Amino acid sequence: MGVEVPLHELLLDVGVGVAKGAKVEPPADDEWGLLRLGALTSGEFTASQAKRLMTWDPAYPRLEVRAGDVLMVRVNGAQALVGASCVAKNVRPRLVLSDLIYRLVPDPERLDADFLGLMLASDRVRRQIRRGMRGTSGQFQLPQAEVKKLQVPLFPLPEQRDIVAANEAFERRIGALERELAKVGIAESALSADVLAQVGPAGPRLDSVATVAAGVTLGSEPVGDGTIELPYLRVANVLDGRIDTTDVKTVRIVKTQYERYALRKGDLLLTEGGDLDKLGRGAVWDGRIDQCLHQNHVFRVRCGEQMLPDFLALYTASPEGRAYFQRVGKQTTNLASINSTQVKQMPVPVPPVEEQRRLLGPVHAARERAAVLQQQIAKLRTIQQGVIEDLLSGRSRVNRT
Repeated sequence: MGVEVPLHELLLDVGVGVAKGAKVEPPADDEWGLLRLGALTSGEFTASQAKRLMTWDPAYPRLEVRAGDVLMVRVNGAQALVGASCVAKNVRPRLVLSDLIYRLVPDPERLDADFLGLMLASDRVRRQIRRGMRGTSGQFQLPQAEVKKLQVPLFPLPEQRDIVAANEAFERRIGALERELAKVGIAESALSADVLAQVGPAGPRLDSVATVAAGVTLGSEPVGDGTIELPYLRVANVLDGRIDTTDVKTVRIVKTQYERYALRKGDLLLTEGGDLDKLGRGAVWDGRIDQCLHQNHVFRVRCGEQMLPDFLALYTASPEGRAYFQRVGKQTTNLASINSTQVKQMPVPVPPVEEQRRLLGPVHAARERAAVLQQQIAKLRTIQQGVIEDLLSGRSRVNRT
């Protein structure tokens, strides 16, 4: 791996911004703005993440963010975001560092800024950041002294730039795939709208072609013999057009209640509550988890022989379907909700099943292409991470031929 040195030996400065009151709204082009943490927590610099500063301070020009600055989160309520960093690109004028952000200024004769950005995101440095973190639940920080003493490998500048170039090559390929994926998404939306334009207005009630059921209610769970603990899907798992199972919880129920709450492949899941414009969001369950239940805030819609789940999902996600949920939803101060009766009474178009299948053909083709692209992007991201980690550790070298 070679020689490791404390990071401060490769820096000219580790600066911090100012604590100033700011409006929530973003600054106008000719106004000074205070950079939000959200501008860098994604790993990419987002200049639009700023708040309008209310007063002038002579320190602003000195603390203005410049293209090429290496920025790092100093304080955050989430441990995983402390130390998150990025290189400022596409910077707009008059953006000021807040006191929650460090600016790391590399010595240009020893350290490339883009290389530093890669190094700060590496597993080796992230482990050191976690060890150097201070604070308690809700407020974690990385002291300036801990930043300065981070141990990093010392590479010659040409080799640093080779590693940056290798990473940029991955980013170009991934970016091309992401742009293609965006185009496929636009095409799928257009195809979906075309499908619904061909079927005409909604007709019978949903409960004439499907059954609607609420799930298991959380709280005092049964114990002892005759019970079983199973995974269940909650509102957080049911997104618009897809099911996210990265974080699935479990619940204990009486065994005899299993069929009442169990999901089957092809069930359409719709959420009961949330923001008004998100009522009834949902997706078709693909059965990826065996013996899975659903929570009472997620409706299970099980189609009969007259309705394909994907066709129904297309309609419930359409402007017409969303308009129905918004019209019948109950609005409170912080939440909107629908009940099972309103879901059952929803008017839906019911063309012949073969017609539904034919209309869905182009939509399915677009979705299959999107799935292939998503897999390619995920695979490239995994390869990219492994290659860059190997290069940063010295386990491999960039082929310059």
